[in-house]
Amino acid sequence: MDSEPVQLLDALEMHLMLRRLALQIVEANRGIQNLLLVGIHTRGVHLARRLGQIICEQERAEVPVGELDVTLYRDDLREMGVRVARPTQLPVDINQCTIFLIDDVIYRGRTIRAALDALNDYGRPRAIRLVVLLDRGHRELPIHPDYVGRIVPTSRQESVKVMVREIDGEDKAVLFST
Repeated sequence: MDSEPVQLLDALEMHLMLRRLALQIVEANRGIQNLLLVGIHTRGVHLARRLGQIICEQERAEVPVGELDVTLYRDDLREMGVRVARPTQLPVDINQCTIFLIDDVIYRGRTIRAALDALNDYGRPRAIRLVVLLDRGHRELPIHPDYVGRIVPTSRQESVKVMVREIDGEDKAVLFST
């Protein structure tokens, strides 16, 4: 029998974590010049938009925010079944930008590998930095985030689900047994 989900983050903790990550992004980029936030569909897009809004409030200037769909770049499409690809939208030319790639959870590293492949089709950024809300470990590829909201040790029999109000009606993250 599956156990009850364990809450990892509530709405306030998620908000504070995003504020901290936004400060780290601006500091690492030495301002907002040539900065591009790119969220990985689906929840990474909403997190990237929020980070962009926080940075805009802090710096009093707009930061471009893009959306990246990695569906066609995944190496596990057969396991996942049919998925509808969503549009990738990059509001500026990525050449010479420093991209902060945003996702909700990093696990095996395969989504990020697909994202790097997808971005490569759009140009050659100056640098790509990885920002994730939660890192649950168990990497299968040598990919590690540059900025992490929280490291959450898990077993392979557990799953982490991040919920965002734009999709799920509330902000929180939970850990549950599969």
